[in-house]
Formats: sequence, C-alpha cells, structure tokens
Amino acid sequence: MNFALDVVQAMPPERCALVEISRGGRRREWSFGEIAERSANLAGTFTHCGVARGDCVMIVIGNRAEWVLSMLACFRIGAVALPCHEQLRAHDLRVRLYAAAPKLIVSDERNLAELEAAAPGCPVLTIPDPSLFNAPPASAVDLDPADPCLITFTSGTTGEPQGIVHGQRYLPGQRLQAEHWLDAWPGDLVWCTAASGWSKSARNAFIAPWLRGASALLHDARFDPHERLEIAAAERVNVLCMAPTEYRVIAKRTELRPLPALRTMVAAGEALNPEVLRAFRETTGLEIRDGYGQTETGQLTGMPIGEPVRPGSMGRALPGVELTVDDGELVLRDPASDPTFFVGYVGGRPAPASGPWRTGDRVQQDEDGYLYFVGRADDLIISAGYRIGPFEVESALVSHAAVAEAAAVAAPDEERGAVVRAIVVLRDGFAPSGELATELQEHVKRETAPYKYPRIVDFAPELPKTASGKIRRAMLRAQ
Repeated sequence: MNFALDVVQAMPPERCALVEISRGGRRREWSFGEIAERSANLAGTFTHCGVARGDCVMIVIGNRAEWVLSMLACFRIGAVALPCHEQLRAHDLRVRLYAAAPKLIVSDERNLAELEAAAPGCPVLTIPDPSLFNAPPASAVDLDPADPCLITFTSGTTGEPQGIVHGQRYLPGQRLQAEHWLDAWPGDLVWCTAASGWSKSARNAFIAPWLRGASALLHDARFDPHERLEIAAAERVNVLCMAPTEYRVIAKRTELRPLPALRTMVAAGEALNPEVLRAFRETTGLEIRDGYGQTETGQLTGMPIGEPVRPGSMGRALPGVELTVDDGELVLRDPASDPTFFVGYVGGRPAPASGPWRTGDRVQQDEDGYLYFVGRADDLIISAGYRIGPFEVESALVSHAAVAEAAAVAAPDEERGAVVRAIVVLRDGFAPSGELATELQEHVKRETAPYKYPRIVDFAPELPKTASGKIRRAMLRAQ
C-alpha cells in the first residue's frame, strides 16, 4: 500500500483536492494532479537530504498546503511524519527532537526562532522556498500495513508527552469513520478546522476526505467566529468538523444564519451543550454529531448518520469496533477490531497486540448502546479539545523563581468545557498578588505551548498530599 500512489495519484488529476486560504486571505485551489506532482518532487528533495524509508521527518508548518505536501512526501517514500503544532515552544520541541531523532525538519519561516532555540541538530528546510520542489520526483515505495507512518504525541499526566507511532494501516483505516461518521461524499468540500500537529487534523483535514473522493479546505489563521461563518458560506462548505468549543463560541458570539450548502456537522473532544445543539439545529436545520477517539486508537465512536442526535452522547461504537464498559471505564475489547490502532511507542516498544485496551475515560452507556463521556480516570485536562497533562504546566510553573510547588487541575468553564487551574505555593520572600498571577501565566506561555497556560491562578500555603507525597489533585478539583 502507498497512500500517495493508491489514493492521491489514483484520483482524476483535474479534480480539486485542496482549497487553501492564507492568513492574508489569498485563495488558491490545488488539483490532485498538482498535489501528486509537487509532493513527489518534495519527496525527491527529502531523499536528496538523506531521508530513507523509516526515517523521521519533523514538520512544523501551519494549516497551509506545504504541510499537506510534506506529509504526503513522507507517505510516498515510507518516511515517518512527525507533525508539530505551531504553538509548541522550544522545550516542547526539544522533547520531541530527543524522543524521535528526526533526520530532517521542514519548518515555516515564522517558526524558526523557536525551533532554533530547541537546537535541532539536523538539517532544516524552510518554507516558502520554491527550490524545495525542483528535485526529480521520488518513486512511491511498497509499504506494509505495520510499517511506521506517523508520530503523534499525547499529553502525559505524570511525565513528558509520549510519542505514539501509527502504521501505514492508519491511513486507509480512516475510511471507516469517513463513511460512518464524517459522512464525506465525492465532490464535497470538507473543512476540518483542527490545527496541524493534532492527530484529528491529519486524519480529517485531508486523509479521510480524500479517501471518499472529497476536497479539503485549509485556512491558515487563528479562530475568529465571524470569519468562520463567512468562509463556510462563501466556500459553500458541505461537511464541517470543528471542536466543541468553536461551536459554542460561534453560538454565543455571532448571529447564526443558514448555510445552504452545509450537509453535515461533526464534533469530537468533549460533549456539546444541549443549547448549542439547539441553536445550530434551529438555524441550519442540521444536528451536530459527536464522536470520540484517542491519539492511540483513532476514531472509536460516532453519532450514527441519519439517526436523531442524543444530546451529550458521543454516539455508538463504529461498525466492527469492539467496545465495552468495564466498571465505568470505556474499554476497547480487541485492538484488532480497530483499523487505526497504533503500532507502538517512540523508542521501539510495541503496542499491545491483544487483550483489552483501557482508555482511561469514564463513560455511561444507555440501553441502546449510546455512550456518554463522564470524565477522565486520570488527571488529564481537556480544555477546548486540547488534552493537557498537568505535569507540563506544573513543570513550567516551578521553573519560575517565585514558585516552590504547583499543581494543575481542570476547572469547569462555560465555553471551553474546562480550563487549567493552577494552585501555587510561593517561595519565601514572595507574596500573592494579581500582578504575580499574570506574570506566572505569561511565564507558562513562554515555557510551553500557550494553550496550556492556567487561566485561573490560586495561591495556597501548601498542597494536599497523600502519605507517599503525591499531590491529591482530586481534592483540588473538588475545591
């Protein structure tokens, strides 16, 4: 199998593959023929730089065509793509560089300063640079389903983020959710708004739509609720895939209006409020269908197409995926039933080949098999769809001269579902103040990806701990 050959080059070359809208509003359409040709040339540049089958290529590019072309170039020659979110700071990048040891990095010039601060130790190609696409095209190689394809990092709860390796089977495996949840049709325009670097972005920004013969939309700009609606209307988007927070903010801060071309809307990451579902249903005549997945597993559930939406539910197991609920925890009974289950961890440890996979997510199930997310069994914080490990926030906080100890927990929030709340114990000589709280927030933004910063900072004389010295985060959440 080879996604670049079997999917991209197999499409009619004149068919639209990608609609790209830049930060400045410049619009460009890319045909499948152009995408195939340019990605093959870029793959030739990769091989000229010494990248071989199985080597890792780190990609630090926003939602623009070069991100897609770089991913495809990796898929073509059997290299392993490591897409990174543009909000990552030098420390975050350093963790990934150390773990994955990339042979080559492709970066947008706007991300070079942070990347250079991470001291990559390997060649860096910078876009925009037309010369990157001047090399002779590289041939597409034959790949096995378990050959490594993609690395994504999941937020840790007790340590640094962990690298998850997906095999080549992950790419065609997206056809299951594309058919039974995303609901992309040939000729559709699909807009998955997730930023590059997230697992949901790669699979739904272009992989799943292309498997179904649809086109994809990329918008390289920060979220603006008014602009989001304007683009969806102007481009006649047919399938919209957004984070629940984006739906909530649009419903709250804009005047919703009908979108005649829109046929279906999906969301994943956290439950949607009934009032948000109602607002979109009354305006567009459509339901927002929720779904659920993990970095390790890919999509596992989805609200079925054509059935009434059950508010708060993330749907049922996708066809063939063997899910069960064990003592309140969602469990994948057989990893072999999941076509997008990961193949291993960065560093070589393989994924479990058999036996149950415990998701760590607590759910409830009704009599018809519909699942409802209750919360994490561990301390992971889910805010606006971002999955944030408390360890990363706490490490950033304690690197400040004023902080002796810190704990990070989730606090409920109307728009984001939850936000990061930090409880800080100060060193001698420092006193709590609003100014210091703001200073700590800005410090975290500099030390790690800004989406992780604590929107609430509380000061305390000490942190509650167990007899063994572990922070009792459950007690802090209850407060």
